[in-house]
Amino acid sequence: MSFAHIIFFTFIFLSSTAAFAQKPPPNFACDIDANPALAQFAFCDKKKPIGERVADLVKRMTLQEKIANLVNKAGEVSRLGVPAYEWWSEALHGVSNVGPGTRFAPPVPGATSFPMPITTGATFNVSLFEIIGRVVSTEARAMHNVGLAGLTYWSPNINIFRDPRWGRGQETPGEDPLLTSKFAAAYVTGLQRPDQLGNPERLKIAACCKHYTAYDVDNWKEFDRYHFNAVVSKQDLEETFQPPFRSCVLDGHVASVMCSYNQVNGIPTCADPNLLAGTIRGQWKLNGYISSDCDSLDVFFKSQNYTKTPEEAAAMALNAGLDLNCGDFLGKHTEGAVKSGLLKEAVVDRSVSNNFATLMRLGFFDGNPTKGEYGKLGPQDVCTPANQELARETARQGIVLLKNTPGSLPLNPTAIKSLAVIGPNANATLAMIGNYAGIPCSYTSPLQGLSASVKTTYVPGCDIACAGRPQLVEAKKAAAEADATVLVVGADLSIEAEARDRESINLPGRQPQLVFETANAAKGPVILVVMSGGSMDIQFCKDNKKVTSILWVGYPGQHGGAAIADVIFGRYNPSGRLPTTWYPHTYAEQYPMTNMNMRADKASGFPGRTYKFYTGPTIYSFGDGLSYSPFVYHVYSASKVIELHSGQKGNVKCIEAVGKVCEKSIIDVHLGVKNMGQMAGSHTVLLFSTPPPMHNPPQKMLVAFEKVFLKPQEEAIVRLFPTMCKEMSVVDEQGNRKINLGQYQLQVGTEKITLEVRP
Repeated sequence: MSFAHIIFFTFIFLSSTAAFAQKPPPNFACDIDANPALAQFAFCDKKKPIGERVADLVKRMTLQEKIANLVNKAGEVSRLGVPAYEWWSEALHGVSNVGPGTRFAPPVPGATSFPMPITTGATFNVSLFEIIGRVVSTEARAMHNVGLAGLTYWSPNINIFRDPRWGRGQETPGEDPLLTSKFAAAYVTGLQRPDQLGNPERLKIAACCKHYTAYDVDNWKEFDRYHFNAVVSKQDLEETFQPPFRSCVLDGHVASVMCSYNQVNGIPTCADPNLLAGTIRGQWKLNGYISSDCDSLDVFFKSQNYTKTPEEAAAMALNAGLDLNCGDFLGKHTEGAVKSGLLKEAVVDRSVSNNFATLMRLGFFDGNPTKGEYGKLGPQDVCTPANQELARETARQGIVLLKNTPGSLPLNPTAIKSLAVIGPNANATLAMIGNYAGIPCSYTSPLQGLSASVKTTYVPGCDIACAGRPQLVEAKKAAAEADATVLVVGADLSIEAEARDRESINLPGRQPQLVFETANAAKGPVILVVMSGGSMDIQFCKDNKKVTSILWVGYPGQHGGAAIADVIFGRYNPSGRLPTTWYPHTYAEQYPMTNMNMRADKASGFPGRTYKFYTGPTIYSFGDGLSYSPFVYHVYSASKVIELHSGQKGNVKCIEAVGKVCEKSIIDVHLGVKNMGQMAGSHTVLLFSTPPPMHNPPQKMLVAFEKVFLKPQEEAIVRLFPTMCKEMSVVDEQGNRKINLGQYQLQVGTEKITLEVRP
């Protein structure tokens, strides 16, 4: 090519670039229909591989333009036809307007609000977890098409609900690593997987599993999440805190992981190369981006004083493997880090490439989204009757019946002529949808749900804090005159929420007095409904014969009141199981939240945490939950001996859970489950294992679960397949997965199975 040709083509390129700069900001990246000149860029060619497209885009950008795309409010590059993009949207249990990337306005004033994950976790229904994700992603795409929502959602929260005082525990599916892992993988799959089978690289929306890792102290006494150093043993980290994140990446193929505010063993999680580049990107092979929690970098620089300069903090985070900063810290300090030699521009290229690759998988660089795979979705696909019924069904499945005196529930709406509905959550609306909620399509409060079936008298009794004198006279009068009484008590976001941990796990304020005196005055059955994320010490209700039934409903979503009524009046047979341990109030009074140890310590008197390690008394236990029908089990067959063929001989007590020993380590439990009652219903099968005593293992651990629906007198066959290397393995003191050799005790219901594991 002659020099003249080079000059000519250079002029044409610069002219076209200048023309882009003079145009108004683009609405869509690579909108070739609106700007045909964009067709010359390889990154706009949908037929090319994503890696090639990303490389072409990044090489055309200046350092400043790249840095502008390391923050959640990403800057536009008009000369390349790339619009600004807001990364921060939320979809914890429905499309939410908490993040700035999503808003509600005509023609979409609201979206389906499902129960909080703590209630959804109580369903123990993996297929339901995924179905909810599919519905949420459809509503998100529909809103995106009309310019109201983003494509990247920083959900779900998969931290372990380690301590009942944690205000954000409601955002999680519970305290068990297996349940949380299954929830993470299934919900993320529902959110991300394209509706039609096709290119596995494509994403419907991009999910994000958070908050990585060992994060569960928000604001307790003098401790807050911005300053807290979680001192965690290698054993507890691998056994309790990491499994949900591993499953989210390896099984759910999540597009993003968010690092948390806290330090883990003295290092901020967003600055730890072992946790980020080493584990998420290296061991788990994340295909996506790593984001910080909002202002995490500013927190570890200013609040934790971890670095001397902001440039050092920016360099440390990016070098550790961070790709995106929620906040503006990287936008302000990355260029200085590069110019001072703390950070190579190649690291910036790597991070921004991970971000752009995610957007390309979402079709963000494919032009107008209404012309794409999900282009036909719109307002008509949000808040559909089917979606709202799914929210109600999820609430029904998540309601846990904890106590039921014979003759109490279900109530017969033809025999019950009047109902007293009493308590601070009796007419709850906002309280039902919990944290990180959007604007629901509609509400059905408990009062509305119950009054649809029978005449009701409503007495609030007191507000949720119940600090003043309750309306005892009115409440007692209503209960004394009604055929039955429903007391709806518990908490709301003023009691437990983000940045708000509890100090007490009793019912707030004078709610116990309201319950006690109203129940004692009642003429008929008294049904206590507890609405909360964390557990409550309600031993006095459990012991009180006048309180004939107890339901825990978590935060049951937009139609929680209808679901509560469905269970109380027998239109639905309860099948939920508790996803957390319910401790006595002394637990919160004696043991600090900040002790991260899971195992009991006899020397200090610490009783441990969660059903796996807690050795003290409970109000209710993990997995508790009654039904209106009795269910019985029969073990048809089960593995009795497992030969691992490890090649090891002699007095070996455990072996590494890796390699060939994992190839034939599947346990097969063949179980009959029969509904012995007169009412159809679902039943949750929980299989627990007690391993041999090497490495101070859990006293028991959930290794498999299944939800099954049975008609009256119907029997179903359930087969459970835990594996020795994954569900049945233990963790040694150095954080290594091991298979203990010897006798295991498996238990489902009252049925026990002995399993011998040999090398």
